[in-house]
Amino acid sequence: MAIVAEEEPVVRLTAWVRGHVQGVGFRWWTRSRALELGLVGSASNLRDGRVEVNAEGPESACRELVVALRSGATPGRVESVVERWSAARGGLTGFAER
Repeated sequence: MAIVAEEEPVVRLTAWVRGHVQGVGFRWWTRSRALELGLVGSASNLRDGRVEVNAEGPESACRELVVALRSGATPGRVESVVERWSAARGGLTGFAER
């Protein structure tokens, strides 16, 4: 009898990153980490100085991205990361810096 592994759920992560994260290569760094993890989505500067990260893919990969965002190894300085989890919407390709 073969054991069939259950597929991991595909989710959408929206994370708002606050700190000194604009003009320091933070979106490029986030894009690189997301692509390494096989995620699709975008990282966008917001008018209030935060960066919004939208990523879709396997839940474990999205959780790894959150860990990376909080790691202290990012360009600039991250003060906080607020995250929201939802069902994947689909239709995304690649990972854009906006």
